[in-house]
Amino acid sequence: MTNVVSRSPAGSTPAGSKNRSALKAVLWGGLSAGALDLTWALISGHLQGFDLSSIPQAIASGLLGTRSFRGGIPTVVLGVALEFLITFVATWIFYLSSRKMAFLTQRAVVAGMLYGAVIFFFMRDIVVPLSAAPKFPSTPVAVVAEFIAHLILIGLPMSLAVRRYSS
Repeated sequence: MTNVVSRSPAGSTPAGSKNRSALKAVLWGGLSAGALDLTWALISGHLQGFDLSSIPQAIASGLLGTRSFRGGIPTVVLGVALEFLITFVATWIFYLSSRKMAFLTQRAVVAGMLYGAVIFFFMRDIVVPLSAAPKFPSTPVAVVAEFIAHLILIGLPMSLAVRRYSS
């Protein structure tokens, strides 16, 4: 019996290998960015006196509005799931973009931090205002801290995972 390997159009790597690389990039980028962002939010929220469950519930409030804060464990789970959905999708977008723009992986640190900035402004100026989330008060210091967190804890792990697993 002969062993047949499916090849990509270029013939250089097996097609399944590229799919596995994409999956690994999105999985590790999304998991690491989601875990880091959620950890930062939990620590930051706790230091500000918020109940830990209110942090993922605040994420879920984007879909449910203020009802999310009365939803108990189910809305905590929903908030965590939404956090990771967002980071998986954002990593997938970065991965797809990196297939057309090689500099995104060649300069992964800079590209990742810039992507974190893009995510910050996209979420703050488009997604959150269009969501059902209540308007949370914020200070300039909190906005700067959140911006820096997006650069380092969200965009950077996504870009580094994509660079690591790109074929």
